Amino acid sequence: MHALKKNRPLRRIVLAGAATVSGMVLLLSMKPHTSAATAVAVPVPSSSSGVSGGSSSSGGSSSSGGSATSGTKTVTGDTVQTRWGPVQVRITLKNGKLTEVEAISYPSDNPRDREINSYAVPQLRREALAAQSANIDTVSGATYTSDGYRQSLQSALDSASS
Repeated sequence: MHALKKNRPLRRIVLAGAATVSGMVLLLSMKPHTSAATAVAVPVPSSSSGVSGGSSSSGGSSSSGGSATSGTKTVTGDTVQTRWGPVQVRITLKNGKLTEVEAISYPSDNPRDREINSYAVPQLRREALAAQSANIDTVSGATYTSDGYRQSLQSALDSASS
């Protein structure tokens, strides 16, 4: 009998197993698809300061003087470079009390960044206003943004107190 005509069940089992494992690895390595509806619900950061969300070339802090209302001061924190992009906040203090925190720059280059930051940035804002300091919790799933937000907030608070 010819060598190629022999029945080899073990060889078939090994090949079928290898094909199954390869197929599973390929399926599991695929990235999940994000829907367009998620990306639509993202707030657009203010561009009045010349800094657009997700792209910033400024590396230092900038402060604007007090507003026309006495006791009100608006300060922009340092731009903090994170793994996924820059984060920068602007705060408003009225009579020494933190009254507004606005993220003017945060990662938004792709749909996943926009999805994460659509829930993380408002939560960080609420925590900062409640704490009246940069001593805020990290938002689960947005560790890098939370750390950058906290550092920029602290630099703005430090600039405001000097």
